[in-house]
Amino acid sequence: QVQLVESGGGVVELGGSLRLSCVASGFPFSSYAMRWYRQVPGKERELVAGITTSEITKYVDSVKGRFTISRDDAKSTVYLQMNSLNPEDTAVYYCNTLVQWTEYWGQGTQVTVSS
Repeated sequence: QVQLVESGGGVVELGGSLRLSCVASGFPFSSYAMRWYRQVPGKERELVAGITTSEITKYVDSVKGRFTISRDDAKSTVYLQMNSLNPEDTAVYYCNTLVQWTEYWGQGTQVTVSS
């Protein structure tokens, strides 16, 4: 079965960096686009970044120039490098993919940016 397992979250100071990882299993990872979402309590889940199978990337405006999504197909892993973090980036970050018309989510990893 499809599984997505995120890691790398934590508490970081204003201006700091974190690198999130999402290890995938149960499907041919290299054949599917991957996405990172985030959610703050009381708000809708927000698409942060996406990467296609040919490594075309797209970002929400608020993270452009600060976040970088990448993938390592040999390791079935997608990454989110987050730099210049600010308190508005505080959220639970989720890995996501769509496989055969079914959407899959990881359990999420908490990122907290302190000021």
